[in-house]
Amino acid sequence: MSTVKRRRYVSRKREQAAEATRVRILTAARSLFARRGIDAVTIAEIARKARVSVPTVYALHASKEGILRGLVRHTLFGPSYRVALERLAGETDAARLIDLTGAVARSIYVSESTELGLLRGASALSPALREMERELERMRMDMQQERIRLLFEQRKARAGLTVETARQILWMYTSREIYRMLVQECGWSPDRYQAWLSRTLVAALVEPT
Repeated sequence: MSTVKRRRYVSRKREQAAEATRVRILTAARSLFARRGIDAVTIAEIARKARVSVPTVYALHASKEGILRGLVRHTLFGPSYRVALERLAGETDAARLIDLTGAVARSIYVSESTELGLLRGASALSPALREMERELERMRMDMQQERIRLLFEQRKARAGLTVETARQILWMYTSREIYRMLVQECGWSPDRYQAWLSRTLVAALVEPT
């Protein structure tokens, strides 16, 4: 094995080991946060449960807020989200992208309700969690912006809409609150939610042909 290949191999092994440690820390944090709430848990407790040193936790996540950010993103933007996003990546028709948004929202909220439900219950009043929620909402609107821009660029936006109004409508309909009301409170299945959301978004944003 050449020196260059050997270095790449060692580097890859180190990256894999670091990722495994990062995930172990997130798993330990999620368990502690769900039981006791975010604000009551210390970095030292997370390190002890993850069987790593405190400096390792700081090196990989920087702070408790960094752990929370990593935990939320790891959960929301995991495998099911990436599969849904891949469907968007190859699509150029703006109307079709709006339709596929239902699948993206479903993938996020199904993962979230499964993985983060207990955490939210234990930490509903946590300032760190509230700030993370605001950050994720800003991120969600930013990620949707390109779909709206393309909708207007292709002249497929519903008559009477402005770009900003369309962005707000898309952001509102794909909110966690609507998923919670329909799926968790009213008992809709995720399939029914996705189908309804896709139809509703197309009806609200896309000019009929």
